[in-house]
Parts: sequence; structure tokens; C-alpha cells
Amino acid sequence: MLTIPVLRWGKPYESLEFDEVKHFATGEPIAKIGLSAGGMLTRDMRNSHKAREALKKFSIEELIAMCKKAGELYSTATLPMGDGTQSPDEFVHAQSASTGLPEHMCRANMTKNAFVLGNMDKILSCLTRGLPLDIFTKGYGDEGRGVTVSFQATTPVLGAVLPSNSPGVHTLWLPAIPLQIGLVLKPGSSEPWTPYRMFYAYTAAGIPAEAISIYPGAGGDVGNALLNACSRSMVFGSEKTVAQYAGNPKVQPHGPGWSKVILADDCVDEWEKYIDVMAESIYCNSGRGCINASAVFASRHTEKIAEALAAKLGPVEVKPPQDPAAGLAAFTTPGVAASVWGMIEQDLKETGVTDMTSKYGPRLEEYDRYAYLRPTIVHCDSPERAIVKKEFMFPFASVVKCPQKDFLTKIGPTLIGTLISKDETLIQQAIDCTHIDRLNIGAIPTNRLNWLQPHEGNIIDFLFRNRAVQLAT
Repeated sequence: MLTIPVLRWGKPYESLEFDEVKHFATGEPIAKIGLSAGGMLTRDMRNSHKAREALKKFSIEELIAMCKKAGELYSTATLPMGDGTQSPDEFVHAQSASTGLPEHMCRANMTKNAFVLGNMDKILSCLTRGLPLDIFTKGYGDEGRGVTVSFQATTPVLGAVLPSNSPGVHTLWLPAIPLQIGLVLKPGSSEPWTPYRMFYAYTAAGIPAEAISIYPGAGGDVGNALLNACSRSMVFGSEKTVAQYAGNPKVQPHGPGWSKVILADDCVDEWEKYIDVMAESIYCNSGRGCINASAVFASRHTEKIAEALAAKLGPVEVKPPQDPAAGLAAFTTPGVAASVWGMIEQDLKETGVTDMTSKYGPRLEEYDRYAYLRPTIVHCDSPERAIVKKEFMFPFASVVKCPQKDFLTKIGPTLIGTLISKDETLIQQAIDCTHIDRLNIGAIPTNRLNWLQPHEGNIIDFLFRNRAVQLAT
């Protein structure tokens, strides 16, 4: 069994307390991971400036090249993992065993992270709007029009309180290192694998270890310390977590996406053409991401749309994580799946809400140590039904009947909105709609992202402050 240490600015620390990462189905320990404390992290942050200093010994172009190499190592090499080693196959197996995600989904998320690392030059060019990268090292420079521009780093490190349920979110913090910003990470209790493997890939590629700290911890002590101590940090969690940090300029919260597919009146009569787009948006990656659609809005044919989606997704069965056809992820915390289904059952009692997948068998499947929720499609006769505003960590969506004139006022906060329409007036209204974050115009599934575009805010704007600098001539 692997023993994985706390990493304090790249140096392993021998903890007095450990936690076990266990196989979700058998309870067998996979790894023993050292635990840190909030006070330790707070003390270590006194040296956070050294992380940026270590990275600034290299140009951003050099760090980008190292990221490309790290991406290759991350996806293909046998790398250290604590007191042992881990091959890519062993990484996938361990991640699946602790999180409940099917192994092929773990591989897909691995490919996604490697893609971001391998295309970091293009990503930074897009995020910085093509500015010369040395501006972010010096703090000022000529943008190419004879005008001095300045970007001041707001923090020497980016902190992140990471989740256990969706390994794909790690793409959001990867650009920090090539921007010469260090990392302070608290891994999810069930998914320490990605941040540690990324650390070992980074350092094997030449990135200084002293730029990165990883603090596993039980309870909220370490996470709270990180969010208080870091000048800029990300946190992943529930709607309650997002609300707690709303308006806090130091924290970028990532929670439910409430992503949606919207079928406009000019296309809805051909709804059959778009069933695969809707189904993929709901079902991909077991519905665990904020980019999965939690609702489909249309003004008519909603009962038929819901029936068709239910017929496509309702029969999906639970399969072992090793099965290449497995499409569902396990709920690994006892009682959570039953609690979620209980909430759904309460909402199904509301008039105007119909479970369209009930005829395809029970949705909740419980085992000794874990459970699954099978895909669920409900039809709602109005956007006012309570369940329309809900998002769950499995393939679930409400098909909502709503007049087109009310679409944009009734959809609510929407991370990704796929608008299937050629109506230029409606398209312009959607472009102007401030509560849609990412907008897809046309039949693009919500889960298909272009990583050359910002996701929930531009990390450049979060880590740097654009200010005025004038140079005497």
C-alpha cells in the first residue's frame, strides 16, 4: 500500500496522523495519506513569495515547454507516488477505485488534463488576448501599439480546495504554473491522485518543486485555512459553498452549473434531430459535471422530447467500473444516493411534474458500501416547478415547457447554455443575457468545451490586476 506525504513547498513531511484512501466497493485500503493541519498551512504561507520567485527564474516560454513535457509524462510515464511508483494504468485504476468513476471516464479526464498542458501556449495566448508574455513577468510592457500596459500579480500562489467527484476540474488551475504563480492545493479525500501525479510530472519536467504545496486534511480545517491564507483561491462545492463566497474577490467558487439546452420555436418542430445533443449533454461523464445539462427548455413537444430522452437514457444499467461500456459512477458515501433520491421523490409529488423514466425500472440501486442512481428524466409543465431549479450528481434533467418569450427570464443562472436556433433576435438576446456564462449557438452539447476560451471567468483577470503604468521619456 502506498504512503503519500504532505508536501510543504515540495518537501515531503512525515505526518503524525494518516487517513486511508479506500476502494469504494470493497473497503480495501489503497493508500495511506498524511494529514496536515490548518495551522501548518498558515505558517507555511509566510514563505509563499518564494514559490513565485522560484518560478520567475524561468521565462514563461520555458515554463510552457516544461508544461508540455509534464503533459507527456502525466499521461504516459510511470511516476513516483509517495513512497512508491504509479503507472498510467495504475493511476486510472486507483482513481476509479476511490471515486467510483468508470475507468474509461478516468482515462478521458486524464486525456483532458494532458491536452491542456500540451496546448498551454495556445491557451495562454487566447486568455491573455495575445499580449507578449514577458509583460506578466516584468509587470509592464508594450502591447504592440506603443502603449505601455501593466499586469500586476495579485498573489504569489493560487490556492485550490479540490473536489473528489470530478477529476476534470483540475484543468482550471493548471495555467497557474506557467504564469509563474505557485500552487497550494488541498486534494479531495477520495481523489488525491491527480494533484500528486501532476506534482511529480511537473517536477520531472523541470518545474521547481518548491513552487507547489499539497495539504491533505480531514474536515474543514485545512480548507478554511487555505481560503483565508491565500490571496487568490478556488473552491469547488455545493450551492451553499458558492453562496458563502459570492462577492469575495479572493475566492473563485465553482459549484452547480445548471447548464441547459434551449430549443427555440424555429427549431423545436424538428426536435428529433437534436435528441443526441440533449442526451450527451445530460449523460456524458455520468452527469457529474457542472457542464452537464440539468434542464431542457422548449415551448412545445416537451412531453415527446421527455419520452424520447427517457427511452434513450432510462434503460442504462449499472456496470462494473472496468467495463468500457460503464456509463454511471457510484455514490461512494453511504446514504448519499438514498438521500438524493428521497429529495427527488418529494419534488415528484408536485402537480405538473412527471417521472418519465420510472417505467424503465428503479432508479436507486443500493449495495453494501455504495449505491448508484440511474438516469432520470422528468417532465415539468412549467418553469415554476421546484425540481427545475435542482441539479444532481448523476444523469438527471428536467424537460421544461416554457414560452419562448420567457426563456431567458426563467432559465436562471446557467453556466453553459446551448441555444438551438437561427433566430437572430433570440440569439442576440442570449448574447446579452448576463446570467448565461458560456453560450453555444447551435447544436453543440453542453459538455463539449473549447479550452482556448475562458471557463467561469478568465484566470488572467483573477490572478493579475490590469493597471496603468507610465514611463518617463
